[in-house]
Amino acid sequence: MSASGTVIFEDVAERVGLTWVNVHGDATKDYIVDANGNGAAWFDYDADRDLDLLLVSGATREDLAHGGDRLAVLYRNDGVEGFADVTLESGLDGRGWGMGVCVADYDNDGDRDAYLTAFGSNHLFANNGDGTFSDVTAASGVGDTRWGMNCAFGDYDRDGDVDLYVANHVAFDERRIPGRTESVCSHEGLDVYCGPRGLEGQADVLYRNDGEGTFTDVTTSAGIAGPAYYGFGVLFSDLDGDGWPDVFVANDSVPNLWFHNNGDGTFSEEGLGRGLALSNEGREQAAMGATVGDYDGDGDLDLFVTNFAEDYNTLYDNGDLGLFADVSHRAGLGTTSWWQLGWGTGFFDADNDARLDLFVANGHVYPDVEDLNRGATYRQRNQLFRNVGDGRFVDVSDAAGPGLAIARTSRGAAFGDYDNDGDIDVLVVNLNDRPTLLENVAPAGHHWLTFRLQGVTSNRDGIGARISVTADGRTQTREVRSGGSYLSHNDLRVHVGLGSSDTVEHVEVRWPSGTVDAFGDLAADAFYDIREGTGRAVAWPETAAGRP
Repeated sequence: MSASGTVIFEDVAERVGLTWVNVHGDATKDYIVDANGNGAAWFDYDADRDLDLLLVSGATREDLAHGGDRLAVLYRNDGVEGFADVTLESGLDGRGWGMGVCVADYDNDGDRDAYLTAFGSNHLFANNGDGTFSDVTAASGVGDTRWGMNCAFGDYDRDGDVDLYVANHVAFDERRIPGRTESVCSHEGLDVYCGPRGLEGQADVLYRNDGEGTFTDVTTSAGIAGPAYYGFGVLFSDLDGDGWPDVFVANDSVPNLWFHNNGDGTFSEEGLGRGLALSNEGREQAAMGATVGDYDGDGDLDLFVTNFAEDYNTLYDNGDLGLFADVSHRAGLGTTSWWQLGWGTGFFDADNDARLDLFVANGHVYPDVEDLNRGATYRQRNQLFRNVGDGRFVDVSDAAGPGLAIARTSRGAAFGDYDNDGDIDVLVVNLNDRPTLLENVAPAGHHWLTFRLQGVTSNRDGIGARISVTADGRTQTREVRSGGSYLSHNDLRVHVGLGSSDTVEHVEVRWPSGTVDAFGDLAADAFYDIREGTGRAVAWPETAAGRP
């Protein structure tokens, strides 16, 4: 733990064995498909209570013509020994051009399964419970061949199993779209690849889980079939607090979408009316990643979206009457990322001070953007914004250690406590480079709790559950979600920083089934299991003093 009072991040990827190099498109980025990058997922695939890592793998157009590269790399977490590449023995040996990932126990059998989106056919890998996976794409009916981006699992109909939403991007065909060298498209005088504007978009898809290992495409009947936009980020989240998970989609260069869950198996698109479709000035933004969290501690969930360079990332505050307001400038986020191009992002309590901070992964899409001499670079530093407690954030990247001094072309970001020491670490996927693993050295003296949920009537992972934690009279709100950030998936465990509080007075869990568990008097600095309907939390045999 840091004694300085400032959170410090160190890049330990090489030290712990994360040496895979993500090849994604050619170096000159001649086409849009070359530039968008990949994601990653933290999840415990082997049920040994530590987080393993799945990195989605890209390809090149030339490789794809010959079947592509492997879709993913799976690293098993071996504790103090670091990570071991177990991809081949795990059965995650599909090939193609991978993009994003989301994780959930879709068949409620007690282990976590992985869905991979791709430029080409998406894949669902079922966890066999013995350290291996089986490709069940064909049997399950989720092998969409459109250009898939973010995906998310969520139980939109609250029937006890998780459904699947996939955001799709453009209808890319190299034979019909001019490349960068053909000098058809430009950015401030630079010859660049074309898109997304001017290209044909692709509609998203919603799959209902039938509960027998299969899914049904209900996009049209559920009211999701909207405009064929350029989808990037997607989240299942109950943003209006009515108990039913809604869907937010961050779209590139067109309005964002917010599908309100009507509670009867259908959705209504209300993004514009709710204030989530555009910026405060009424502009479309080039939205990439998205995250949800109660940054101001008022009990409702707010939304943050990353955008293109020479624009600002957008913080939407969840206010009265179900409306959201763009408070980016008021919160201190309006000019801090002007030359950065944002992708992966997350609300998380970096320093365990009981306030949600913000992380943004940055990297440009045009390798020669520096020729413009306007301040933008291709390789960019990532950013950490500290929540100072009055509705504002401060950029503390320069003081947050050597890990935040690295400049790379970053894309996906996944958040989780990989070393089980009580603070959240960040895995960043970099374009045509190895990943960055930012190990968190949080300030000494701050306490925390981490919960792992197990649904009984609700879906097994408790996805969609809302947790309220009260310590020293202050209540924090969290939600269990699958998928988010940019093309990535965070640890499903719920982490709560407690500041100086060493005990928790009250915990309330509202499950998707409607069951409410409430209990209190928990000691801090420990991992707890919560099983639906038991009304209690059970501490793990070991806590962060050892390895749970």
